[in-house]
Amino acid sequence: MKNLPLLFCGIFFCLAFSWMGLILSSHLQYGDLQPMTANYAQDDEGRLMKGVPEEGEPLYPQAPVGLAAQGKLEYISHGCMYCHSQQVRRKGYGADFERNWGNRQTVPRDYILQDRVLLGTLRTGPDLMTVGNRLSSADWHHLHLYNPKITSDGKSIMPPYAFLYEVRKIGDKPAPNALKVPATFPEYQPPAGYEIVPTERAESLVAYLLSLKLDYELPESKFSE
Repeated sequence: MKNLPLLFCGIFFCLAFSWMGLILSSHLQYGDLQPMTANYAQDDEGRLMKGVPEEGEPLYPQAPVGLAAQGKLEYISHGCMYCHSQQVRRKGYGADFERNWGNRQTVPRDYILQDRVLLGTLRTGPDLMTVGNRLSSADWHHLHLYNPKITSDGKSIMPPYAFLYEVRKIGDKPAPNALKVPATFPEYQPPAGYEIVPTERAESLVAYLLSLKLDYELPESKFSE
């Protein structure tokens, strides 16, 4: 029992150093970051050196708003992050650039306005950090969600999310947002006289996917690099 204080101190210092290494150091690196433009320059300690944004010049990153913000909740609730990541690795650390998943690496500042960062755990599917740049058609995303095999010539292993869509009888005229399933996939066509219409949940999820873009530069990560 005489070694109990020493054992206690050892456990305390192990926990303290772990906390400092994992929590405190991360907060020092990440917690004080602010949105900015690519015109800013920083020294080695993160202090602004030059470059002042012009009046009205947008700052980046920008948080999703409106329908896109609702769509992020759908993205989370359906577990999309278990198969898709949202991070572009630097050159030499994977084939992200070769796969056209982004033209610059992501950095901590890209995530500062996210209340929940969805880096992902696996890449069963492609990275989605720039999917709004690569695939800017809402119609494509709706078809992909309704049944991914439609957009991948029957090769996708992603499960369909048809429950986000309503198959209903056509009224006086077709709905303007009704899905246009290609004739080459008759098995996914609605019955005669019916149409497939996105629900509000589907519309918000697609709005979120379209908002995922990396079309801006930051001082620490530019397209040229």
